[in-house]
Amino acid sequence: MDAEKQQQEQRNQEKAIEAGAMGRVLNITNPNQQKLEQQQQQEAQQTEKQPNGDDVESTVKRRHATTVLEACIHLFKGSVGAGLFAMGDCFKNGGLIGSTLMLPIIAIMCVHCERLLINGSKVAVSKTPGAIFYDYPETVEKCFEYGPRPLRCMSRAMKLIVEMFLCVTQFGFCAIYFVFITENLYQVLQQNGIDISMSMVMLITLLPAMIPSLMTNLKYISPVSMVANFALLFGLIATLTIAFSEGPMPSISERSYFTGGTQLSLFFGTALFSYEGIALVLPLRNSMGEPAKFTHRFGVLNVTMFFITAIFIFTGFVSYLRWGDDVEGSITLNLEVEKVMSQVVKIIAALGVFFGYPIQFFVMMKIIWPPVKRGYSCAQKYPITMQVMLRFIMVMLTFGVALVVPQLSLFISLIGALCSTSLAFVIPVLIDFVTRTQEPKGLGTLIYLKNIAILIIALLGIVTGTYQSIVEIINQFKV
Repeated sequence: MDAEKQQQEQRNQEKAIEAGAMGRVLNITNPNQQKLEQQQQQEAQQTEKQPNGDDVESTVKRRHATTVLEACIHLFKGSVGAGLFAMGDCFKNGGLIGSTLMLPIIAIMCVHCERLLINGSKVAVSKTPGAIFYDYPETVEKCFEYGPRPLRCMSRAMKLIVEMFLCVTQFGFCAIYFVFITENLYQVLQQNGIDISMSMVMLITLLPAMIPSLMTNLKYISPVSMVANFALLFGLIATLTIAFSEGPMPSISERSYFTGGTQLSLFFGTALFSYEGIALVLPLRNSMGEPAKFTHRFGVLNVTMFFITAIFIFTGFVSYLRWGDDVEGSITLNLEVEKVMSQVVKIIAALGVFFGYPIQFFVMMKIIWPPVKRGYSCAQKYPITMQVMLRFIMVMLTFGVALVVPQLSLFISLIGALCSTSLAFVIPVLIDFVTRTQEPKGLGTLIYLKNIAILIIALLGIVTGTYQSIVEIINQFKV
């Protein structure tokens, strides 16, 4: 029992150090300083008998704690990438009125489920002596571990499922980023007489992608994310300005108001892909100096998601209205490449997505690296060298997948329908069910019906969206 306690305390101490640095595994800490910090943590924990999740977090000295502004920047960039420029395709599949009504509903559901995830994490922390915080996979594991007895045996499996979905989702985001950058640069190079294949253009972008992939701290990624946000917003504003300047807008009556069946399935996948920040919610909240401000009524989560949704609706509405059924998977591809301004916009948009690569890559590596380090002696002996090699290998793998992607919009829909929907809706609701069943009258009728409704919507989206995306991708490969 004592050995078990010591092992748990050691894991928590390592977690506290990593929390402050958010994955800063390449840094070497002074042993004396580390020992002093551990003593401070133990003294702080002894001052309170049974602290809850928020109280425990306040006792930990955070190094490089993320500010509210930095958290907003990360969440904005984590949720706004290639999906922003796919909003035209999203509205084409959902219709002008249908998409305008459904996007806010999806956004509200996302925020609600993210709050369920955060609450589950706080419950898990409060029930684990000495715990400081948990990320998404650990939250799922602990909630099932402390849940009803028949479900406790599933705790490890649920953690592995979440880690797999997170890795697949973030890996897919990184691969799609490569495709987005390549397609835009390829058009510009072809227009300027540089006749090289799209594969060669992608290979050229591979080398610069190696550098930001080495960033292991959200504090240091923040300036890069800020540059990415400015580039994306400039690219978006310039694209929409060009769309308005190309002459009178077509009449709204010329566009579909609502859609159904196949198109609606693709809409759901693209919309869920665009709200791609679920994997960052707990890491961002845990890295903040004042975590309570993340879920405040006018805190990071609500305010950032409100602006993101407003931008999505405006972009999708204008893009579909202008280009109709000809709108591309990225609206920058609809710009006339012969014009110099259009070429500048394509390059800046590509740079914006490129600088967003580290934040997506960060989440994936945060999941992959710890088990690799524990499982291989060479990773423990040469942690810096092995992690650098692993990062380069993962960049190469995302590059390899991007090479075989036939169409950007279809892969966006596939990843959104299968993985993003599970992570954003299904898992948080399951966590809520598990935690509430342990409380007297915790699972009321209204809460039960609400959770069931979310699960039904999510499962319909997963089945129809995944099936239709796979069918369309197969058809593309046959062409």
